[in-house]
Amino acid sequence: MRENPSLSPSAVEASREVRAVISRLRRRILKASESEDMTLGQASVLTRLADKGGVTASELATSEGVRHQSMTATVAALATLGLVERTPDPDDGRRLLIKLTAEGRRRVEKGRQARTEWLAGRLQDRCTEEERRNVIAAMAVLERLTHD
Repeated sequence: MRENPSLSPSAVEASREVRAVISRLRRRILKASESEDMTLGQASVLTRLADKGGVTASELATSEGVRHQSMTATVAALATLGLVERTPDPDDGRRLLIKLTAEGRRRVEKGRQARTEWLAGRLQDRCTEEERRNVIAAMAVLERLTHD
């Protein structure tokens, strides 16, 4: 694939580096909170449910980028673990809404805490104060890129 000639070499290199590091960092952060009885996909669904009220399996499938049948299997496994519950939609009794149980919410919070502690520990143990400040400054730059 040819690169756009109007892009500076430093912009292209920065793009490659940011994407590679973010990809590796995301996988490592997720691994820090891995639970032996759940897949990463199931953990992702739990986290998504924590940020929403009741949603349908179709809505979850769309937001996770998977087929409806795959999401139905994921939700069934999470229900078996007692982490989600399915209740009839008050607006359309043919649909089921999926939401976290109290145990599901506890697991999400435990996972978030584990991920935060892992990354904060790495930043503390492997970086100087100046490097941590540089990370904070770099995050402000990257955040700016997310706004249109």
